[in-house]
Amino acid sequence: MLNFTYQSLPSRVRFGRGTISELGSELDKLGCRRAMVVASAPQAAHAQLLREQLGGACAGAFTRAAMHTPTELTQEALTEVARLGVDGIVAIGGGSAIGLSKAIALHTDLPQLVIPTTYAGSEMTPILGQTESGIKTTQRSPRVLPETVIYDVELTYSLPLAMSVASGINAMAHAVEALYASDTNPVVAQMAEAGIAALYRSLPALRTGAADPEVRGQALYGSWMSAMCLASTSMGLHHKLCHTLGGALNLPHAETHTIVLPHAIAYNAPSVRDAVDVIKRAMGGGGIAGRIHDIASSCDVPVALRDIGMRESDIDKVTDLVMSKPYANPRPLDAGLIRRLLTNAWSGLRPDHSTYL
Repeated sequence: MLNFTYQSLPSRVRFGRGTISELGSELDKLGCRRAMVVASAPQAAHAQLLREQLGGACAGAFTRAAMHTPTELTQEALTEVARLGVDGIVAIGGGSAIGLSKAIALHTDLPQLVIPTTYAGSEMTPILGQTESGIKTTQRSPRVLPETVIYDVELTYSLPLAMSVASGINAMAHAVEALYASDTNPVVAQMAEAGIAALYRSLPALRTGAADPEVRGQALYGSWMSAMCLASTSMGLHHKLCHTLGGALNLPHAETHTIVLPHAIAYNAPSVRDAVDVIKRAMGGGGIAGRIHDIASSCDVPVALRDIGMRESDIDKVTDLVMSKPYANPRPLDAGLIRRLLTNAWSGLRPDHSTYL
């Protein structure tokens, strides 16, 4: 007999094509009359379209969201929230915009409506990651969980191939680590397998089907399922490494996840045979770490940390940071193996099942 706990989260999801047209009615359901649009600078055009669509229901916009959610930027956004008399947040974009929206909500408890344009998955989680003085920390709080999420497949058509694949592998990482989390359960395992399978099918297909509604729909669905896994479980080595690399070195978020995931899988594989079997089933065969590495490489996504700004001299620094704060992981952390993992990821080595034996 199964014995487990599954905690569902109170969020509303609207998924489909053209669903952005329902923004006004969804905002009405939240009781928002003076919303502030939040975006990063590259999404400023999207932010302007939302302002025009909302009309009088939009009090203004803050379009300087940045990756890793620097706390000083959050303070600037909070000042604008107070000045405008905002009663809700509408965030559009990827992890930068959604992260800032969550940080605002943490301090104000304002309702959030978020519209993802990438596959990062932050929109479905009660998790906030933010950076202060070069250190990235995370916390869980129901205050930061967005009340409403609008997934519009059409908003992802123009997402460049490399960014799409990096973002999708970032999402896949959430599902992979949920399979061997200390608090996993059969419900999460079903979502994880569905998410990995959808992403594994769709990401390579984007090379020739970037504007194919079915391909984009599968990728967005896979990212949603994977994000639900992240929301429901704790994470392990992969996320610890990526948060450390991002916070300490300011490396790009999705690309860091893409490079590290195959190595984290290979590291943990000897201790999580059941999880490996699920991933094999989702991908239709073995060699799962190498398969993920190959998807990135074939789509011109970086597979080496040195190609996204990490110096070889940073390897020891990051190893020390990772080892300095113990956390749950199915395979105990070994400083020598962690250093080897970082060295391999820095150089772009294609890992296999024997790399970290």
